[in-house]
Amino acid sequence: MRLLFLGDMVGKTGRTAVWEQLPGLISDFRLDFVIVNGENAAGGFGITEEIFRATLDAGADVVTTGNHVWDQREALTFAPREERFLRPANFPKGTPGRGSGVYLAKNGARVLVANVMGRVFMHPELDDPFHAGERELAACPLGEQADAVVIDFHAEATSEKMCFAHFVDGRASLVVGTHTHQPTADHQILNGGTAYISDAGMCGDYDSSLGMDKEEPLNRFLSKVPKGRFEAANGPATLCGVGIDISDRTGLAERIAPFRRGPRLEETAPSFWS
Repeated sequence: MRLLFLGDMVGKTGRTAVWEQLPGLISDFRLDFVIVNGENAAGGFGITEEIFRATLDAGADVVTTGNHVWDQREALTFAPREERFLRPANFPKGTPGRGSGVYLAKNGARVLVANVMGRVFMHPELDDPFHAGERELAACPLGEQADAVVIDFHAEATSEKMCFAHFVDGRASLVVGTHTHQPTADHQILNGGTAYISDAGMCGDYDSSLGMDKEEPLNRFLSKVPKGRFEAANGPATLCGVGIDISDRTGLAERIAPFRRGPRLEETAPSFWS
């Protein structure tokens, strides 16, 4: 199975680039399944139902999120009824929406997608992400109820991300880090066969501060006095993510490589997809 994960869409320029390019990527690379993190798609903060639906229409099979999931309050309304919209699974019991789901890929494979959020330097009040991950895997084990398992681990600390990946190694096809918006160079396949990258990066304008117009963040570092709100940068976007091939026999990763396409970063795509 061939899977593409695209990191956090940031603002109009990020989401538009995904919508415009994703249909061609699916066709050109013969992708079986696509996951997009959409938590920053609406002006850099949250996601609306219209943006969510447009992302599915462009070809995404699932949209994951993170700590900004409720920044657009309408998400609280549409999350419970949209099976392909995920919020972190370790939010408290009773939180609207769902943290995981099983979806059918184009090749007929059953794909468990889970969204988990870290606690280090973020929200220590959340449920333990390791226990949440264990719960999701126990309910839908790889090789039994699922032919592939992908976990979007939305976290700040690379140590927490890496330890979580080692914790589920051999039981997930891919653990992909999101949240920092900076693509890392540590893509690998762990000893047990789980593909891993600390952060997929973002889909947005990299002439920015993490996708935000750089003037106000720079001002706050220099003066410590806010002059205005953070606004999403609106220059040309670069798509960032990761591509993997998953064994149809074991559900574990066979190959992993970064995907980057756009004007600011060096372009790359999985060579095994050519």
